[in-house]
Amino acid sequence: MAPSAASGGSSLPSGFAVFTTFPDLLLLFEFVFGGLVWILIASSHVPIPLIQGWVMFTSVFCFIATTLLLFLYVIGAHASRTSWITLDAAYHCIASLFYFGASVLEALAAIQLQVGFTYKYYHENIAAVVFSFVATLLYVVHAVFSLIRWKSS
Repeated sequence: MAPSAASGGSSLPSGFAVFTTFPDLLLLFEFVFGGLVWILIASSHVPIPLIQGWVMFTSVFCFIATTLLLFLYVIGAHASRTSWITLDAAYHCIASLFYFGASVLEALAAIQLQVGFTYKYYHENIAAVVFSFVATLLYVVHAVFSLIRWKSS
């Protein structure tokens, strides 16, 4: 199967076709896992506030931007313009980098929580690390297929 056929052609879907085309279907999973990261970071204790701030910024920013993109794709605001394909590829590349950095920092914070903190905080941070890396993987896969779509447009 050719890359352009795997990514749903060289244009963005609109309406409920967003929920049936790849990689646009990944927006739903990015939404879910990003929300889980946001919830877990907001409820956990991180010993270094700067790390918690960056992870919160990343999860909230990507959650809101993904929600906005999903909504705009469903209502067809892009009107099949190629500038939206560029925007989609750029956003997912930036979100991938942000989430990778946030995941690594959150893993570092979880390692520091291993000694001297209660297991509740430690387990919340471990769950946040796992979901953060899953969200990173989703954004990276979406970025790769968005770049393929961008190149073929």
